[in-house]
Amino acid sequence: MRASADGDPADSADPAAPAARLDLRAPLLAIGAWAGALTGLAVAARGAALAGLALGGVVLAACAAAVVRSRARGRVSATTGPAISAAPGITATTAVAVVAVAATVLLIAVLRSEDVGRGPVADLAARRASASLRLVVTDDPHRVTGRFGDIVVVRAQVRTLEADRRRWRVRAPVVVLGDAAWSGVAVGSTVEVRGRLAPADGDAAALVDPRGPPQVVAAPDVWWRVSAHVRAALRASVADRPPEQAGLVPALVDGDDASVPQDLAADFRTTGLTHLLAVSGTNLTLLLAAMLTLARLIGVRGRWSLLLGALTIAAFVVLARTEPSVLRAAVMGAVALVAFGPDARRRGPRALGVAIVVLLLLDPRLAVSAGFALSVLATAGILLLAPAWCEALGRWLPRWVAEAIAVPVAAQVACTPIVAALSGQVSLVAVGANLLVAPVVGPATVIGLAGGLVQLVWPWAGGLLGTLASWCVAWIVVVARHGADLPMAALDWRSGPAALTVLVLVCGAVAVAGPRLVSTRVRGAAVALALVVVVLVRPPTPGWPPSGWVLVACDVGQGDGLVLRGDRPGSAVVVDVGPDPRAIDRCLGELGIRRIELLVLTHFHADHVDGLAGAVDGRAVGGILVTTLLDPPGAVDDVEAIAAADAIPLHTLTGGQHWRTDGIDFTSMWPQPGPPHPGPGDGSTANNASVVLLAVTRGLRVLLTGDLEPDGQAQLARATPGLRVDVLKVPHHGSRYQDLGWLASLQARVAVISVGADNDYGHPAASTVEALEGDGTLVFRTDRDGAVAITQRDGVATAVTRP
Repeated sequence: MRASADGDPADSADPAAPAARLDLRAPLLAIGAWAGALTGLAVAARGAALAGLALGGVVLAACAAAVVRSRARGRVSATTGPAISAAPGITATTAVAVVAVAATVLLIAVLRSEDVGRGPVADLAARRASASLRLVVTDDPHRVTGRFGDIVVVRAQVRTLEADRRRWRVRAPVVVLGDAAWSGVAVGSTVEVRGRLAPADGDAAALVDPRGPPQVVAAPDVWWRVSAHVRAALRASVADRPPEQAGLVPALVDGDDASVPQDLAADFRTTGLTHLLAVSGTNLTLLLAAMLTLARLIGVRGRWSLLLGALTIAAFVVLARTEPSVLRAAVMGAVALVAFGPDARRRGPRALGVAIVVLLLLDPRLAVSAGFALSVLATAGILLLAPAWCEALGRWLPRWVAEAIAVPVAAQVACTPIVAALSGQVSLVAVGANLLVAPVVGPATVIGLAGGLVQLVWPWAGGLLGTLASWCVAWIVVVARHGADLPMAALDWRSGPAALTVLVLVCGAVAVAGPRLVSTRVRGAAVALALVVVVLVRPPTPGWPPSGWVLVACDVGQGDGLVLRGDRPGSAVVVDVGPDPRAIDRCLGELGIRRIELLVLTHFHADHVDGLAGAVDGRAVGGILVTTLLDPPGAVDDVEAIAAADAIPLHTLTGGQHWRTDGIDFTSMWPQPGPPHPGPGDGSTANNASVVLLAVTRGLRVLLTGDLEPDGQAQLARATPGLRVDVLKVPHHGSRYQDLGWLASLQARVAVISVGADNDYGHPAASTVEALEGDGTLVFRTDRDGAVAITQRDGVATAVTRP
């Protein structure tokens, strides 16, 4: 093979040449940097910072000594040499460089962690002390539904701190957990507040629980004000469009996904389109390509075009916010541009390796960021895997079609294990969905941004451009909705080490064998047909549902979704619908439920009501019963809107009511009688207003308790002395807050805990499970057992889990 003047192999027509020309030095440096960051973070987390600093210093010193000795003996060449070579000097140089980079990133990770985990902010947080703080807001406020109502999360940096009659000047990141008054604070604002500090995980020195509203003492700098005006103008340009389109255009342009409906976001996850809702390298690449194309048309060339590209990147970062995900996207977008053009197979991996090293030097915590891993894997997949797929498909398809298929396939194969670990599912329609939306993503992004900019000076024209962008995203919505509704749009996948190892091996096999499988027209068509059949035909699950089932606790994640079988085929009473419309829809579909005689929502927390759209979709619903406490109000509005859209009667339910529906006798035991009323939004009040039902069906007494907490349980125990049941749905996902004496008094043979795997609340509590089992109750939980079906044999309750 012929080498070029700079020591790199020259291009060749030999098909095997690209593999030989692959330069592994930069990727090896990236791997070393990643390993160093992980080691440094682990060392710092275990409180061994001094040992980590010593280790990094010793390694760096050893690397320096090795280089000096090697140069002194003349064994190391100062030239770059061939990209892949067996020459000992090059191998030694690369090895030393990898170790040196790893040690450097390790040192930075330890120092950065020490900087965050030490100092007055962290010390006061450890004591949960109160302090007065001056903060600079660094990210947009985000409203989050917590255990006890909605909170507004604001990231900020502490500049001054006063406590214990002392004052410090610091620069420490914190997270403020505020109320609605914080939702209007602009990025870049300087605010003063007094609050209680608490320890924080991750990259924050403390959590701040503010006492009172923020006092803005300084407005944002001019670039933040301009960014805010552009973002507001972008939203205004699509304000009159349907809600899904109006929420999606800003998300696509600058990552502003606050207005994207939750059920649409769930469909995006199922169809592998979630990357469109976040700032990614794709956004920047599209905008840069449009800007540089426009520059060429008006005659901008050479260094001026490079300057324009740099300014575009800077403007994009400010527009989308200077958080780590945006900086990562900017760098990955730049990598994509570097990889374009001739010699891309060689330049791309180099650029990616350098980008990874630079990013980890700037922020070692990216090493444990799922978003960073996904960006790297997607880019690496496109650079390393896509060429083989493109070459194989190009033998019988037009080149542009082969490229259009190869890119999403490569990215999906590379990212699937991480996506499965995060979401618990493997999308089978992701490649097809990305192919279908690809033609409109670019126009929607560029036109959407243009609409926001024009809106600032000419609202009518901005609205026109916004409408054009919304028409583009309307197609994306159609693809996401219909793709997610396919019978086998996604496979549920466990996130344990064994399951993920199997998935990694499967993806590796697909990456290696896939190009050969699609290299001819016949094999390619066969693979495509097989995929279509797999997606459209749901295979039967042997033994599920079990014959004569009485109750099924659906596996809906961290929430409740319970189904009582009615007398008529295909009918049921549903109690709560979980947080995910798709999960409850899938469960009802597997049970063959076509009509819901009654749908009871025990209370309005998201983990009990957000799946409502999926439960009612395509099914007749006789009515919806809800508790009298209308809290939180946003969820109440959503339930009322869905009920009104499908003309479903909506009624409140209190204790003391009796009725019979579809062969099931019901007694509502809680809440106490009274008219509908708003709540304080503190979480526990809503839990204690949960509807509690006693259902008698097929000889079994089943108690469904919602999220009733100890206070409510104690009141219910006093109101219903001597209550005995066969089956208990354990309150509040088995949390440790239980009246264990009351639970024991029920003498249930079987208890079901509806709970999500690896949830953040510690549900179910070991103390609750052990207490129930100690009383002789058989305990089943959906996080480990999957869906749980209750049957009865000779009048005795038994349980069958989904195989």
